[in-house]
Amino acid sequence: MKDTTQDLQLEVEVEASVQMEEREGEDGVEQPPLCPIDPNTQGIIKGRDLFGYVGIEAVLDQMRRKTMKAGFEFNIMVVGQSGLGKSTLVNTLFKSKVSRKSCTPNYEEKISKTVNLQSICHVIEEKGVKMKLTVIDTPGFGDQINNENCWEPIVKYVNEQYEKYLREEQHVNRKRRIPDTRVHCCVYFLPATGHRLRPIDVEFMKRLGHIVSIVPVIAKADTLTMEERLEFKQRIRQDLEANGIRVYPQKEYDEDAEDRILNDKIRENIPFAVVGTDKEHQVNGNKVLGRKTKWGIIEVENVAHCEFANLRDLLIRSHLQDLKDVTHNIHYETYRVRRLNESNANGLGLSALSLENGTFDKNEAESQL
Repeated sequence: MKDTTQDLQLEVEVEASVQMEEREGEDGVEQPPLCPIDPNTQGIIKGRDLFGYVGIEAVLDQMRRKTMKAGFEFNIMVVGQSGLGKSTLVNTLFKSKVSRKSCTPNYEEKISKTVNLQSICHVIEEKGVKMKLTVIDTPGFGDQINNENCWEPIVKYVNEQYEKYLREEQHVNRKRRIPDTRVHCCVYFLPATGHRLRPIDVEFMKRLGHIVSIVPVIAKADTLTMEERLEFKQRIRQDLEANGIRVYPQKEYDEDAEDRILNDKIRENIPFAVVGTDKEHQVNGNKVLGRKTKWGIIEVENVAHCEFANLRDLLIRSHLQDLKDVTHNIHYETYRVRRLNESNANGLGLSALSLENGTFDKNEAESQL
C-alpha cells in the first residue's frame, strides 16, 4: 500500500515539473498561463483574480463627494383642476412648505381665466445632500367651462425648457454646468369621481406623455371606499391602455430583469390613490401625518390607508435619478433630434426657428430666408 501511494505522489510531482518547464520562456523566467484571445469578446477580471487591492470601488465615494458638493436639481410639475390638493400633496412629499400657495404671503384662492404657469424654487438639504427643487404649478387648468386646448401653455412651457437647454449646449463657450430647468416629472391629479377618465384627462396625457414623464394620481382618495378605489383604478388602467397613453415607468425603458420586476409592481399600482396633509396627530403614542375625521384618523404614510408612500418612494427614494435620466436621454434627445432636423431642413440656425405651442413656426422661418 505504501508503494502505491509513493508511486502516485511521484507521478504528480513529475506532471507538475513538466507543466512548470512548459511555462518557462527561453530566458528561464516562468511565464503566466496563456489565455485564449478572442477579438470579439471582452475579458472580465473579477476580485479573486486580482493580485491585490486596486481601489476601483473608491470611484463611488469620489462620485458621492462631488455630488454632495455640487448638489443636484429636480423639477416637478403638478397639474390638475383647483381644489384637488396639489399644494398640500407637494408639501407632504417634501415635508416642508414648498408649494406656491404656502410660500405666497396673503394668498387668495381665485380661479384664473387662463392657464398661467408659475414656478417656485427651494434648496432642500438633508444629511449633507443639497437638492434644488423647482415646483411648477398650473393654476387655471381645467377650471373653465370651455377647456379646449388648455394643455397648450403646458406643452409650450415644457418645450421652452428643452429649447433653453439646447441653446446652452450649442454655445461655443458652454457653461461648466448648464442650468437644468427641464421638467423631470409631471404629477397629474385625477378627481376621485369613481367613474372613468374624463375627455380632458385623456387629451392632456396623450399630448404630454410623449414629451414628459407623467405619473397619474387619484387625489383625495379618502372620499372613496376601498372597493370603489380598486374598481376606479382598474377602469383608469383600461382607459390608459385603450387610448395608448404613456405613463411612467414605460416598459420599453426597463434596462434589465431587475428593473422590470420593480417597475411591474409600480405599474400594477398606477394610478396611486393618495391623501395629503401637513398636520400631525397622535396615534398609539406616535405622531403621524394624517387627516382626522369623526370615525378615525387616515394615516397618510400607512399603505393600508392610501398609496402616498408608494408615490413618494417612486418620485424620491427609488426613481428620482431615473426620472432625470429618462428626461435627458429620451424626451430631451427626441426634442433635440427633431429640432436639429428642422433647422437643417430649412437651412437655418436654431435661432431662426421659433416655438409656438410646442410646434415649429415654419412661416416665420421662411420669411427670414
